[in-house]
Amino acid sequence: MKTKKFTILHTNDFHGDFLAEVKGEEKGKLIGGLALLSGYINKVRKEEENVLYVIAGDMVQGSLIDAEWKGISTMEIMNYLAPDVVALGNHEFDYGLPHLLFLEKMANFPIVNANLYIKKYNKRLMSPYHIIKKAGLDILFTGIITEKIMDTLKLDKLIGSFVTLEEAGQEVGKICNAYKNDDIDLTILLTHIGYESDLALAKMLKPEWGVDMIIGGHSHTILEKPAKVNNILIAQAGVGSDQVGRFDITVDDDTNSIVDYKWQLIPINDDLAKPDKALEEYIQSFKKDVDRKYNTLVCKLSEKLTHPKREEETTLGNLVADAFADNAQADIMLVGSGSIRVKDLGPLVTLKDFLACFPYDDSLTRFEIPGSALIKIFEHFMRIENRDGEGECYQTNSKVKATYSDKEKKLLSLKVNGEEVQKDKFYTLCIQNYHFSNSEKYLNITNEELIATGKQKVVTTSAQQVLEEYLRNNQNTTRKIEGRLIFK
Repeated sequence: MKTKKFTILHTNDFHGDFLAEVKGEEKGKLIGGLALLSGYINKVRKEEENVLYVIAGDMVQGSLIDAEWKGISTMEIMNYLAPDVVALGNHEFDYGLPHLLFLEKMANFPIVNANLYIKKYNKRLMSPYHIIKKAGLDILFTGIITEKIMDTLKLDKLIGSFVTLEEAGQEVGKICNAYKNDDIDLTILLTHIGYESDLALAKMLKPEWGVDMIIGGHSHTILEKPAKVNNILIAQAGVGSDQVGRFDITVDDDTNSIVDYKWQLIPINDDLAKPDKALEEYIQSFKKDVDRKYNTLVCKLSEKLTHPKREEETTLGNLVADAFADNAQADIMLVGSGSIRVKDLGPLVTLKDFLACFPYDDSLTRFEIPGSALIKIFEHFMRIENRDGEGECYQTNSKVKATYSDKEKKLLSLKVNGEEVQKDKFYTLCIQNYHFSNSEKYLNITNEELIATGKQKVVTTSAQQVLEEYLRNNQNTTRKIEGRLIFK
């Protein structure tokens, strides 16, 4: 048996987590950051003979360093990390399709995606595969992206077509059938569809296609060990730069299969490796520019507000929803939980903190809809199936009290201003434009139903400006968990 050993390091969903932080009980201990991660990758590359480092999407978005340069800073930093291959994540599209194509040209590494097409021309947007020749073996990489990418691209009319998970499986088959010849020893699928979807996708793949491994992202899943479905190993490495996944595998060149493996989720800290000084200095050069521009104080909150889990009511989410509801003069405000990008904010809030918290700018539109539609909306997004780390969840304003039964799978109560919502009574609802564009999928209501009364109104073209002004004019404010969203 002719075998070769490989080490595959993998990360996903950086979301601007560029800088090391002091965390935990040990004072002075640095955790995470790309300089420490790079130091570890460099160390492994020196220690092991055959090393590959891959990224399963979402390099951009999540920090002011990224937002200020619209991902250009991130791509320059990624070039320092020098990944061997990268897959697209949904946040790579946050600055628009034309800008993504510019960022892709900046990259000194291949970016693969097999299932995103320019509809009019039936052409793939990115290179669908990449083959790496190492230690006498040929390793085929391809990439698959989440359906959420189409939600973002509904705001960008230049591109149209995304395939479902089932069709994505067929795209993988197409790549494997076309390019997996006798010379391919290992096939690795880089996905950005979420862990549960990875498991489902693995079941769909034909054994003849020869996929050996799925390395995923999007759901920020922390694993104790890889899953194995349909003889395919499946792993993910949480979120940010605090950890890195590591596969040490043995590949049989005769059977083109993994005959032995060990996987670890390795915490990145200053005990593990020395920081990459060159990268550290480069990141600091961006940070200094950002600090100089954005370290002005916006407001002081009475206490730190938190947003630990987007599926539930949070104190920070309550503040944001109340600010928008006040501006829109709406009965109900629904704020996409995912548009709040930090775990906590305050008590001191600088402009830098604010923009890291709420980086997405969008319009807010108020609609008048019947209570029957409102009940349908809440029953849809509050359902337990939606609260799986991959669904679109919402924060709401103080006028609202909604109770959902997970056991009965139904909305038990929906109150506005202390009164139960009446099906034939009309209420005003305000949402972000992104959620209007995807209303049928996220809220179970069509655009036509939302505008049926003809009383829709764009209340602001910049939610970001509204929130900033609210904070500036509401010093020492706070919020508590009030039971706006209750799950039983």
